[in-house]
Amino acid sequence: MIRRGWLGRLGAHLAIGLLWLLHWLPLPLLAAVGQGLGALLWWLGRSRQKVALRNLELCFPEWDEPQRRRVARAHFGWLGRSLLERGLLWYASPARLARLVHTTGDVGLADRTPGAMMWLLPHFAGLEWMMPGMTFAQKRRGFVIYQRQRNPTFEAALKAGRDRLGGATFIDRHAGIRPILRAVRDGYAYINALDMDFGPKDSAFVPFFGVPAATLLSPGRMAHDLAMTVQPIEVTMLPGGQGYRVHCHDPIPGYGSGDALADAQAFNAWLEARIRAQPEQYLWVHRRFKTRPPGQASVYR
Repeated sequence: MIRRGWLGRLGAHLAIGLLWLLHWLPLPLLAAVGQGLGALLWWLGRSRQKVALRNLELCFPEWDEPQRRRVARAHFGWLGRSLLERGLLWYASPARLARLVHTTGDVGLADRTPGAMMWLLPHFAGLEWMMPGMTFAQKRRGFVIYQRQRNPTFEAALKAGRDRLGGATFIDRHAGIRPILRAVRDGYAYINALDMDFGPKDSAFVPFFGVPAATLLSPGRMAHDLAMTVQPIEVTMLPGGQGYRVHCHDPIPGYGSGDALADAQAFNAWLEARIRAQPEQYLWVHRRFKTRPPGQASVYR
Protein backbone atom coordinates (compact mmCIF):
# COMPACT_ATOMS: atom_id res chain seq x y z
CA MET A 1 0.00 0.00 0.00
CA ILE A 2 2.80 2.44 0.92
CA ARG A 3 4.68 1.60 -2.27
CA ARG A 4 1.60 2.16 -4.43
CA GLY A 5 0.99 5.52 -2.74
CA TRP A 6 4.62 6.56 -3.30
CA LEU A 7 4.49 5.56 -6.95
CA GLY A 8 1.23 7.42 -7.39
CA ARG A 9 2.71 10.63 -5.98
CA LEU A 10 5.81 10.26 -8.15
CA GLY A 11 3.69 9.72 -11.25
CA ALA A 12 1.58 12.77 -10.43
CA HIS A 13 4.70 14.93 -9.94
CA LEU A 14 6.08 13.76 -13.30
CA ALA A 15 2.78 14.47 -15.08
CA ILE A 16 2.51 17.92 -13.50
CA GLY A 17 6.13 18.67 -14.40
CA LEU A 18 5.45 17.68 -17.99
CA LEU A 19 2.43 20.01 -18.17
CA TRP A 20 4.60 22.83 -16.80
CA LEU A 21 7.29 22.21 -19.42
CA LEU A 22 4.84 21.95 -22.30
CA HIS A 23 3.00 25.14 -21.44
CA TRP A 24 6.02 27.12 -22.71
CA LEU A 25 5.44 25.84 -26.26
CA PRO A 26 3.60 28.00 -28.79
CA LEU A 27 -0.01 26.86 -28.97
CA PRO A 28 0.20 25.56 -32.59
CA LEU A 29 3.06 23.25 -31.57
CA LEU A 30 1.39 22.24 -28.31
CA ALA A 31 -1.83 21.50 -30.22
CA ALA A 32 0.06 19.22 -32.60
CA VAL A 33 1.62 17.34 -29.67
CA GLY A 34 -1.83 16.99 -28.13
CA GLN A 35 -3.24 15.57 -31.35
CA GLY A 36 -0.40 13.04 -31.31
CA LEU A 37 -1.26 12.09 -27.74
CA GLY A 38 -4.88 11.62 -28.81
CA ALA A 39 -3.81 9.23 -31.57
CA LEU A 40 -1.84 7.24 -29.00
CA LEU A 41 -4.80 7.17 -26.60
CA TRP A 42 -7.01 5.89 -29.43
CA TRP A 43 -4.88 2.75 -29.63
CA LEU A 44 -4.10 2.35 -25.95
CA GLY A 45 -7.56 3.13 -24.55
CA ARG A 46 -9.52 0.40 -26.31
CA SER A 47 -12.23 0.28 -23.65
CA ARG A 48 -12.92 4.03 -23.99
CA GLN A 49 -12.71 3.71 -27.77
CA LYS A 50 -15.50 1.15 -27.63
CA VAL A 51 -17.60 3.40 -25.39
CA ALA A 52 -17.20 6.33 -27.80
CA LEU A 53 -18.12 4.23 -30.82
CA ARG A 54 -21.14 2.77 -29.03
CA ASN A 55 -22.35 6.23 -27.99
CA LEU A 56 -22.04 7.47 -31.55
CA GLU A 57 -23.87 4.39 -32.83
CA LEU A 58 -26.76 5.08 -30.46
CA CYS A 59 -26.90 8.84 -31.08
CA PHE A 60 -26.25 8.85 -34.83
CA PRO A 61 -27.77 5.64 -36.24
CA GLU A 62 -28.00 7.34 -39.63
CA TRP A 63 -24.20 7.46 -39.89
CA ASP A 64 -22.29 4.53 -41.33
CA GLU A 65 -19.48 2.92 -39.34
CA PRO A 66 -16.59 4.69 -41.16
CA GLN A 67 -18.13 8.08 -40.33
CA ARG A 68 -18.57 7.15 -36.67
CA ARG A 69 -14.95 5.99 -36.50
CA ARG A 70 -13.74 9.24 -38.09
CA VAL A 71 -15.62 11.31 -35.52
CA ALA A 72 -14.44 9.10 -32.63
CA ARG A 73 -10.79 9.31 -33.71
CA ALA A 74 -11.06 13.07 -34.12
CA HIS A 75 -12.61 13.23 -30.64
CA PHE A 76 -9.56 11.49 -29.16
CA GLY A 77 -7.39 14.13 -30.81
CA TRP A 78 -9.35 16.87 -29.04
CA LEU A 79 -9.10 14.93 -25.78
CA GLY A 80 -5.31 14.74 -26.16
CA ARG A 81 -5.20 18.47 -26.71
CA SER A 82 -7.43 19.19 -23.73
CA LEU A 83 -5.19 17.14 -21.44
CA LEU A 84 -1.92 18.79 -22.46
CA GLU A 85 -3.30 22.31 -22.85
CA ARG A 86 -4.48 22.21 -19.26
CA GLY A 87 -0.91 23.26 -18.48
CA LEU A 88 -1.70 26.63 -20.07
CA LEU A 89 -4.65 27.06 -17.71
CA TRP A 90 -2.51 26.21 -14.71
CA TYR A 91 0.72 28.03 -15.53
CA ALA A 92 0.43 30.55 -18.39
CA SER A 93 0.37 34.23 -17.51
CA PRO A 94 -3.04 35.94 -17.33
CA ALA A 95 -1.97 38.12 -20.27
CA ARG A 96 -1.32 35.05 -22.43
CA LEU A 97 -4.61 33.46 -21.40
CA ALA A 98 -6.46 36.67 -22.26
CA ARG A 99 -4.99 36.52 -25.78
CA LEU A 100 -6.00 32.88 -26.24
CA VAL A 101 -9.59 32.90 -25.02
CA HIS A 102 -12.36 34.69 -26.96
CA THR A 103 -15.66 35.25 -25.15
CA THR A 104 -18.65 35.86 -27.41
CA GLY A 105 -22.43 36.15 -27.22
CA ASP A 106 -24.38 37.81 -24.41
CA VAL A 107 -21.35 38.17 -22.17
CA GLY A 108 -22.89 40.83 -19.94
CA LEU A 109 -26.04 38.95 -18.94
CA ALA A 110 -24.68 37.92 -15.53
CA ASP A 111 -23.60 41.47 -14.70
CA ARG A 112 -27.03 42.78 -15.70
CA THR A 113 -28.79 40.15 -13.56
CA PRO A 114 -29.30 41.28 -9.96
CA GLY A 115 -30.64 37.93 -8.74
CA ALA A 116 -29.47 34.33 -8.70
CA MET A 117 -27.64 32.96 -11.75
CA MET A 118 -26.89 29.51 -13.16
CA TRP A 119 -24.47 28.74 -16.00
CA LEU A 120 -25.13 25.43 -17.75
CA LEU A 121 -21.80 24.04 -18.98
CA PRO A 122 -21.94 20.98 -21.28
CA HIS A 123 -19.01 18.58 -21.46
CA PHE A 124 -17.23 19.68 -24.60
CA ALA A 125 -13.49 18.99 -24.70
CA GLY A 126 -12.43 22.51 -23.74
CA LEU A 127 -14.94 23.13 -20.94
CA GLU A 128 -12.14 24.13 -18.50
CA TRP A 129 -11.60 27.28 -20.58
CA MET A 130 -14.94 28.59 -19.41
CA MET A 131 -13.20 29.81 -16.23
CA PRO A 132 -10.74 32.31 -17.76
CA GLY A 133 -13.26 33.23 -20.46
CA MET A 134 -15.87 34.40 -17.96
CA THR A 135 -13.30 35.79 -15.50
CA PHE A 136 -11.85 38.17 -18.09
CA ALA A 137 -15.18 39.12 -19.70
CA GLN A 138 -17.46 39.99 -16.76
CA LYS A 139 -17.48 40.63 -13.03
CA ARG A 140 -19.68 37.93 -11.51
CA ARG A 141 -17.83 34.94 -10.14
CA GLY A 142 -19.02 31.36 -10.12
CA PHE A 143 -18.90 28.25 -7.99
CA VAL A 144 -18.41 24.63 -9.02
CA ILE A 145 -19.38 21.36 -7.38
CA TYR A 146 -16.35 19.14 -7.74
CA GLN A 147 -15.21 15.61 -6.95
CA ARG A 148 -11.98 15.29 -4.96
CA GLN A 149 -9.15 13.47 -6.72
CA ARG A 150 -7.84 10.27 -5.17
CA ASN A 151 -4.24 11.36 -5.67
CA PRO A 152 -3.49 14.20 -3.19
CA THR A 153 -0.63 15.58 -5.30
CA PHE A 154 -2.83 15.90 -8.36
CA GLU A 155 -5.69 17.24 -6.21
CA ALA A 156 -3.47 20.07 -4.91
CA ALA A 157 -2.22 20.98 -8.40
CA LEU A 158 -5.70 20.89 -9.89
CA LYS A 159 -7.16 23.11 -7.20
CA ALA A 160 -4.27 25.59 -7.33
CA GLY A 161 -4.49 25.81 -11.11
CA ARG A 162 -8.21 26.45 -11.04
CA ASP A 163 -8.10 28.89 -8.12
CA ARG A 164 -5.30 31.15 -9.33
CA LEU A 165 -7.43 33.49 -11.47
CA GLY A 166 -10.03 33.93 -8.73
CA GLY A 167 -12.89 33.28 -11.15
CA ALA A 168 -14.64 30.58 -9.15
CA THR A 169 -14.88 28.90 -5.80
CA PHE A 170 -15.10 25.13 -5.39
CA ILE A 171 -17.52 23.17 -3.21
CA ASP A 172 -16.95 19.51 -2.42
CA ARG A 173 -19.66 17.25 -3.87
CA HIS A 174 -20.17 15.68 -0.44
CA ALA A 175 -20.55 18.97 1.46
CA GLY A 176 -24.35 19.01 1.14
CA ILE A 177 -26.77 21.70 0.03
CA ARG A 178 -25.99 24.44 2.57
CA PRO A 179 -22.70 25.64 1.02
CA ILE A 180 -24.44 25.75 -2.36
CA LEU A 181 -27.31 27.90 -1.10
CA ARG A 182 -24.86 30.13 0.76
CA ALA A 183 -22.83 30.68 -2.43
CA VAL A 184 -26.00 31.56 -4.38
CA ARG A 185 -27.03 34.04 -1.67
CA ASP A 186 -23.54 35.57 -1.80
CA GLY A 187 -24.00 36.29 -5.50
CA TYR A 188 -21.97 33.48 -7.08
CA ALA A 189 -23.26 31.94 -10.28
CA TYR A 190 -23.76 28.17 -10.15
CA ILE A 191 -21.56 26.56 -12.86
CA ASN A 192 -23.57 23.41 -13.50
CA ALA A 193 -22.09 20.66 -15.72
CA LEU A 194 -25.23 18.53 -15.64
CA ASP A 195 -25.01 16.46 -18.85
CA MET A 196 -23.63 13.25 -17.36
CA ASP A 197 -25.06 10.02 -15.99
CA PHE A 198 -25.14 10.55 -12.21
CA GLY A 199 -27.29 7.48 -11.59
CA PRO A 200 -31.02 7.15 -10.93
CA LYS A 201 -31.21 9.41 -7.85
CA ASP A 202 -33.09 12.64 -8.61
CA SER A 203 -33.08 11.75 -12.32
CA ALA A 204 -35.61 10.86 -14.97
CA PHE A 205 -35.15 9.00 -18.23
CA VAL A 206 -35.29 11.75 -20.82
CA PRO A 207 -34.59 11.21 -24.53
CA PHE A 208 -31.10 12.20 -25.62
CA PHE A 209 -30.75 11.68 -29.35
CA GLY A 210 -33.82 9.46 -28.99
CA VAL A 211 -32.23 7.22 -26.33
CA PRO A 212 -33.57 7.27 -22.74
CA ALA A 213 -30.83 8.85 -20.62
CA ALA A 214 -30.76 9.41 -16.86
CA THR A 215 -31.00 13.20 -16.68
CA LEU A 216 -30.84 15.30 -13.52
CA LEU A 217 -34.03 17.08 -12.47
CA SER A 218 -32.52 19.15 -9.64
CA PRO A 219 -31.09 21.95 -11.87
CA GLY A 220 -34.54 22.80 -13.21
CA ARG A 221 -36.08 22.65 -9.75
CA MET A 222 -33.34 24.83 -8.32
CA ALA A 223 -33.70 27.35 -11.14
CA HIS A 224 -37.43 27.60 -10.44
CA ASP A 225 -37.29 27.67 -6.63
CA LEU A 226 -34.53 30.32 -6.51
CA ALA A 227 -35.83 32.32 -9.52
CA MET A 228 -32.47 31.87 -11.24
CA THR A 229 -31.53 33.26 -14.63
CA VAL A 230 -30.13 30.27 -16.53
CA GLN A 231 -27.57 30.80 -19.30
CA PRO A 232 -25.85 27.99 -21.24
CA ILE A 233 -22.12 28.42 -21.90
CA GLU A 234 -20.51 26.51 -24.78
CA VAL A 235 -16.73 26.12 -25.11
CA THR A 236 -15.06 25.34 -28.43
CA MET A 237 -11.39 24.52 -28.90
CA LEU A 238 -10.32 26.25 -32.12
CA PRO A 239 -8.02 24.57 -34.65
CA GLY A 240 -4.26 24.95 -34.35
CA GLY A 241 -3.11 28.00 -32.49
CA GLN A 242 -6.31 30.05 -32.74
CA GLY A 243 -7.21 29.59 -29.09
CA TYR A 244 -10.59 28.93 -27.52
CA ARG A 245 -14.09 30.35 -27.87
CA VAL A 246 -16.39 30.67 -24.86
CA HIS A 247 -19.86 31.46 -26.17
CA CYS A 248 -22.57 32.81 -23.88
CA HIS A 249 -25.88 31.64 -25.33
CA ASP A 250 -29.27 33.17 -24.76
CA PRO A 251 -31.23 31.49 -21.94
CA ILE A 252 -33.11 28.33 -22.91
CA PRO A 253 -36.75 29.43 -23.30
CA GLY A 254 -38.87 28.32 -20.37
CA TYR A 255 -36.07 26.64 -18.40
CA GLY A 256 -36.92 26.77 -14.70
CA SER A 257 -40.61 26.49 -15.55
CA GLY A 258 -41.62 24.58 -12.45
CA ASP A 259 -41.90 21.38 -14.48
CA ALA A 260 -38.52 19.74 -13.89
CA LEU A 261 -39.13 17.02 -16.49
CA ALA A 262 -39.95 19.59 -19.17
CA ASP A 263 -36.82 21.52 -18.20
CA ALA A 264 -34.67 18.41 -18.62
CA GLN A 265 -36.24 17.73 -22.00
CA ALA A 266 -35.60 21.31 -23.10
CA PHE A 267 -31.96 21.14 -22.07
CA ASN A 268 -31.33 17.83 -23.83
CA ALA A 269 -32.94 19.16 -27.02
CA TRP A 270 -30.79 22.31 -26.84
CA LEU A 271 -27.65 20.24 -26.24
CA GLU A 272 -28.36 17.91 -29.16
CA ALA A 273 -28.35 20.90 -31.52
CA ARG A 274 -25.03 22.13 -30.14
CA ILE A 275 -23.45 18.66 -30.42
CA ARG A 276 -24.55 18.33 -34.04
CA ALA A 277 -22.66 21.55 -34.77
CA GLN A 278 -19.35 20.14 -33.40
CA PRO A 279 -19.73 16.40 -32.71
CA GLU A 280 -15.99 15.72 -32.53
CA GLN A 281 -15.58 17.80 -29.37
CA TYR A 282 -18.33 16.29 -27.22
CA LEU A 283 -17.34 13.87 -24.44
CA TRP A 284 -18.20 10.56 -26.12
CA VAL A 285 -15.89 8.53 -23.86
CA HIS A 286 -18.34 9.02 -20.97
CA ARG A 287 -20.86 6.20 -20.55
CA ARG A 288 -23.83 8.54 -20.88
CA PHE A 289 -26.35 5.67 -21.06
CA LYS A 290 -24.91 3.60 -18.21
CA THR A 291 -28.09 3.79 -16.10
CA ARG A 292 -30.95 1.98 -17.81
CA PRO A 293 -34.68 1.95 -17.19
CA PRO A 294 -35.87 -1.02 -15.11
CA GLY A 295 -35.69 -4.25 -17.06
CA GLN A 296 -33.42 -2.93 -19.79
CA ALA A 297 -29.98 -4.47 -20.31
CA SER A 298 -26.76 -2.46 -20.50
CA VAL A 299 -26.12 -0.90 -23.89
CA TYR A 300 -22.35 -1.25 -23.41
CA ARG A 301 -22.09 -5.04 -23.22
